[in-house]
Amino acid sequence: MVSHSEPPKEDLSAVALEHTIDEANALVNGTSDVPKIQELDASKLVVTLADPNARQVPDEATANAASETICTDHMVTVSYNVESGWGVPELKPYGPISLMPTASVLHYATECFEGLKVFRGFDGKLRLFRPNLNAKRLLMSTLRIALPGFDPVEVEKLIAKLVAVDGAKWLPKDRPGSFLYIRPAVIGTQPQLGVQAPKQALLFITVSFMPRMDSPAGGMRLHTNPEDMIRAWVGGFGYAKVGANYGPSLLATNEARARGFHQILWLYGKEAYCTEAGASNFFIVWRAKESEGGKLQLLTAPLDDKLILDGVTRRSVLELAKARLAGEVEVVERRYTIDEVIEADKEGRIVEAFAAGTAFFIAPVSQIHHRGTDVHIPLGENDSGVYTTKIKSWMKDIMYGNEQHEWGVVINEEDEAVAGQKRKREQNEEAKRE
Repeated sequence: MVSHSEPPKEDLSAVALEHTIDEANALVNGTSDVPKIQELDASKLVVTLADPNARQVPDEATANAASETICTDHMVTVSYNVESGWGVPELKPYGPISLMPTASVLHYATECFEGLKVFRGFDGKLRLFRPNLNAKRLLMSTLRIALPGFDPVEVEKLIAKLVAVDGAKWLPKDRPGSFLYIRPAVIGTQPQLGVQAPKQALLFITVSFMPRMDSPAGGMRLHTNPEDMIRAWVGGFGYAKVGANYGPSLLATNEARARGFHQILWLYGKEAYCTEAGASNFFIVWRAKESEGGKLQLLTAPLDDKLILDGVTRRSVLELAKARLAGEVEVVERRYTIDEVIEADKEGRIVEAFAAGTAFFIAPVSQIHHRGTDVHIPLGENDSGVYTTKIKSWMKDIMYGNEQHEWGVVINEEDEAVAGQKRKREQNEEAKRE
């Protein structure tokens, strides 16, 4: 008698990712059979404060005109090795990191990152916007490229401590309505050539200036990608925030900009499905065909095929629209083609469109160029559509404290700054005793 066991799943990447997530959860929950190693622990943060007078804070225009990104006084770093786990987190003066030329990240793209912002509210408070989602996505991206896992809550804590220390100086209360950009990243640092999962890694977090890109004059103009180039594919890693998603897209983006466009509208497959606008999620507001009910719809590409990024701004747009535009606008997540967009334009059914992401926030789209055909999308007052403006306004109110909302996480910066000074004194006293 021959017994037939269930064959293993064919999707090796998905299975491996499931196993890695299970192992990471087991380590966090203390249920793993794997020998205990040190988990990421924000409570062990060691603080070394920079000289507060060493650098002056530039105004926004000057900072964004510089040839390099201007960062705040401090950064956070935490090293990892496979034998002992995560090391002691350090909050220290911003500066270079050291890597060997054979470091894994420099050869095999073992790196991922996140992007979120910290806002100075009109009520004087400092806020993060849904940082838990960024921390969870960083974990997902990290595990996708065989880098070490961690408890996302600990990353949230490290982000909060960093912006609490630098917030008062770099986002002063006399600049309400301003923001800084936060960049957590994880890189493979093992100095050994060979295609393998790195046994050493580094988590670091910086805070910097970033230009405002949400109000391009005349709206954002998109050019569809060349027929011989795509940004992501089903079965790939378009859903993870890894550097390998971005570098290969720059050639087409540069060509589009040379032709007078802002970004690429990335299409996928022989059907030419609309996916993302540059590195941002793409939304279109249109009326469905009369044969399909003629409803006003907010349409965007779905997540179920893991082709695009589960953007925090994207998710927030959809959740706000479902809650506050119910009965007025139907929210739809489905695959749709560029031919459907062109058809809707010819039939006068397009109402507006926008791109959404951390960097661009919510930027109205005014034009799509595809293989010699131009789709001109209406813009309302102030170069922005009615629904684009509404959703953008709701989100800004949460970010800047005009609306008290659970998504706006208030940072107790004064207490953190005092705690930082206290930790430094304690460390100095301990060093003297030694």
